[in-house]
Amino acid sequence: MKRQLLKDALIKFIAGILLVGCLLFLPAGTLSWRNGQIFMIVLFVPMFLAGIVMYLKAPDLLKSRLNAKEKQSEQKDVIRCSGLMFLTAFILAGLNHRFGWMEFPNGTVMAGCVLFLLSYLLFAEVLRENSYLSRTIEVKEDQKVVDTGLYGIVRHPMYAVTLFLFLSMPLILNSPISSVIMLGYIPIIVKRILNEEEFLEKELKGYTEYKKKVRYHLIPYLW
Repeated sequence: MKRQLLKDALIKFIAGILLVGCLLFLPAGTLSWRNGQIFMIVLFVPMFLAGIVMYLKAPDLLKSRLNAKEKQSEQKDVIRCSGLMFLTAFILAGLNHRFGWMEFPNGTVMAGCVLFLLSYLLFAEVLRENSYLSRTIEVKEDQKVVDTGLYGIVRHPMYAVTLFLFLSMPLILNSPISSVIMLGYIPIIVKRILNEEEFLEKELKGYTEYKKKVRYHLIPYLW
């Protein structure tokens, strides 16, 4: 079982590298694009390390995240919109480099790397706190409401972290035009959260009380 899990994880990891690499470097017209190289390292090295940790410590979590398939039609639309957003943002970043349309001020790329890595650490903490986490909206057998740690601050810390992860990507790629595209993640994730909370209130015991205890969805004092 674990050997098959390792095989599946490696196949998806390598496929991810090839896909993102093609979306970035083909439009850029070169493999020597420094920002693209930095982005690939910052994105896939932590992902590889996180995969190793999950494989050794939480193989069931790794399996659920690898094999997740969304069942709800509304969430399928959200996933399609997210995929289109990434596709557009990455291609435009490559084209932006090739044609030199616009750049961020000096220091922005470094700030983007720091923000991305800090967000990834918080993402790891969210996974540690909530072993029920899945890439799809579902309630597992014997699942309980998690209300400690980051879940005591906002109801959806995973989405809060991914918001900062995604918004930092165009900074690393030095592409202001891609930053505009990535802002589309905000209405996408708001729609997903509202649909998810409606589902959890019906299916997860104690979630209504949890909503009263933790007021904010995504960012404290804002929403």
